[in-house]
Amino acid sequence: MNSLILKPEVQAYLREHLNLDSATLALKGSPFEGITGAELAQQLTGMQKTQKKLPVWFETSEIFYPPKLNLEQTSSEETAAYKASLFEGDTLADLTGGYGVDALAFSKSFKKVYYCERNEELTKLVQHNFKQLGAPQIEVKTTDSIQFLNETAVDFDLIYADPSRRNERKGKVFMLADCEPNIPQHLDSIFKKTNRVMVKTSPLLDLQAAAQELRHVSEIHSVALKNEVKELLFILEPAANSRTFTKIAINLDSDYPEAISLSTDEEQQATAQYDKPLEYLYEPHAALMKLGAFNWIGQHFNLAKLAANTHLYTSSELLEFPGRRFRIERVLAYSKKLLTKEFKNQKAHITTRNFKESVSAIRSKFRIQDGGDTYLFFTTLEDGKSQVIECRKV
Repeated sequence: MNSLILKPEVQAYLREHLNLDSATLALKGSPFEGITGAELAQQLTGMQKTQKKLPVWFETSEIFYPPKLNLEQTSSEETAAYKASLFEGDTLADLTGGYGVDALAFSKSFKKVYYCERNEELTKLVQHNFKQLGAPQIEVKTTDSIQFLNETAVDFDLIYADPSRRNERKGKVFMLADCEPNIPQHLDSIFKKTNRVMVKTSPLLDLQAAAQELRHVSEIHSVALKNEVKELLFILEPAANSRTFTKIAINLDSDYPEAISLSTDEEQQATAQYDKPLEYLYEPHAALMKLGAFNWIGQHFNLAKLAANTHLYTSSELLEFPGRRFRIERVLAYSKKLLTKEFKNQKAHITTRNFKESVSAIRSKFRIQDGGDTYLFFTTLEDGKSQVIECRKV
C-alpha cells in the first residue's frame, strides 16, 4: 500500500486518465517518483470498476483500490444495501471482509461491525478506506474468522459470510463445503455466537442442494440487479430445518422492485393452468425465475402457463407482474419458409424458452438482426408444437 498514491497530484492524474486503458497507462510508465506504472494501473482499474458499481467509493477522496480480483468479487452498493436492510442490531461479524463493501453497508444498520480478513495487505487498505468513508463503528480484525469467533467473548445479532468460491487450486466450486470458510462444517460453533446467520453465495448454486447442506435455512433471497441475478442469500436459524422455508425474489433498480415472497409449502401445493397464447405474454424477472416456483407464479398472478416446461405465461387482460409484459401480435408456426419470408433481414429481440435451437442459431438461419421494437419468443406449447410468438413490449 503505497501512500504516495494519495498525493493530490497523483489522484488528479488518475482522474484525468479515467477513460484510458489501464494497460496503456502501465506501459507509459509513471511520471511520479516512488510510484510504479503498475501501481498507477491498479488504481486506475479500481476507479473505473467502482465508478458505477461503488459510486460512494469512487466519489470519496483518497481511496485505495485493491487488485482487480478483489473488486470483481465484491458486492455492488445496491445489493449490499439490500442485505443491510434485512436486519438491524447491536453487533455483527463479517467473516469474509474482502474489500469491505458489505461491512460498510451493515454499519448503517448495526452499532458495531467486526470485519475479519486474513489478507494483511487488504486489511490495511480497507482500514484506511473505512476512515475516509466515515465508518468508525467498524473494527478491523486481521485474523482467521473462525478462530476469531472461537476466541471472542462477544455475542452477535448477526453473523455474515460470503465464502470464497475457489478451492486451493483456484478452480471454481459449487458446494459450500468446498468454499472458504467451510460454513457447513463450522455451523454448530457459529451458532454458539449467534441465533442468526446470513450466507451469500453465487447465483449458480442449486437452491435445494445448498439448503440441505446448510441444514438450518429459514429464508432464501434471490437478488437481481437490473434483471441479472447477482447473489443468493441464505438466512439460517438454529430452529429451522431446511425442509420448509420462505423464498424471496427481488429485482433491484427495475420497473418492479417489490419483493415477492412465498413459502415452500405454497410452492408445493400450487397447480398450473395451461392455455394457448392469449392477448398478453409474461416473462418473470430473473430473480423470480431463479426460485423455480413456476406453478406458483401462474396461480398467484392468475396466469396460464404455455406448457409445463415453458416458463412463459399468458392472459386475456393486462395484469401487474414482476417481469416483462408483452402484447401478442401474432403466433406463427416454426417454419423456415414462413419465418424467412416474415423476418429475413429484419430487426427483432429474440428469446428462447423450452426450444430446440439457440438464439445465435436462429439469427443465423433466418438472418434476423438484433434490435428494434419487435420481440420474438421461440418456444414449445403444451401440445408439443414449436411456435414463434411475435410481441410488442407493454
